[in-house]
Amino acid sequence: MRVTTLDPMTLNDVKDIDNAPFIIEGEGDGAIKIYFESEESKQEYESLEMHGSDNISGLKSIYDSMAENPDTGSIN
Repeated sequence: MRVTTLDPMTLNDVKDIDNAPFIIEGEGDGAIKIYFESEESKQEYESLEMHGSDNISGLKSIYDSMAENPDTGSIN
């Protein structure tokens, strides 16, 4: 698991990680533990809508189309 102490909302380094709120995004070796300066900062992060989260099938279609495009080559 990767760990980051840079609060993604404030861009400040979190110094007191023993008492700081955090979340874990992902699973296994690809997971990342993100520390926040405050609970408010963590809640603000959690309320963000992730890009593409509302239409994954459409996003997959875009990647599939680009994979077959002879100008870009294969991404598979």
